[in-house]
This record gives sequence, structure tokens and C-alpha cells, in this order.
Amino acid sequence: MKAFLKRLAAQLVGWAFIVVGIVGLFLPILQGILFILIGLIILSTQYSWAHRLMERIRARFPRLAQKSHEASTRAHLWLERIWGRRE
Repeated sequence: MKAFLKRLAAQLVGWAFIVVGIVGLFLPILQGILFILIGLIILSTQYSWAHRLMERIRARFPRLAQKSHEASTRAHLWLERIWGRRE
């Protein structure tokens, strides 16, 4: 049950970032692309289509890939502190 709740929380947070990113594309206040990328990074742990999309983005934009990797590493460490180590 705990694993199910973790997966559900990751999906909800990922999709929330995607929605905020789409809204941010139309509002000058929010950085839409940034939120979409964060959402894709989170969803890439759950969905293979998001993982493939992130791989294509990383291949197309290598500098962005480096920053994405650093952010992903920090996010994984942060999530491990919150939820504990994965088994």
C-alpha cells in the first residue's frame, strides 16, 4: 500500500507540474517550459513514453541534459530523504 501511495503521489506531482507548465506557456509570470521539464523528469520514473521523450530532449539539447541530470540527481536525493530509501 505504501508503494502504491508513493507512485500515486509521484504521478500527481508530475502531472501537476505539466498542467502548471501548460498554463505558464500562456501567462507571462510563469516559466512554462521549466515546469513542463520538471513534470517530465518526475513522470519519466513512472512512464516509458516520458522517459523516451526526455532521452530525445537530452540528445537534442546537451547543455540542457547536463542541467537536467543535475536537477534529477538533487530531486532523487531529496525524495529519498522524504520517503526513505527505495528497496
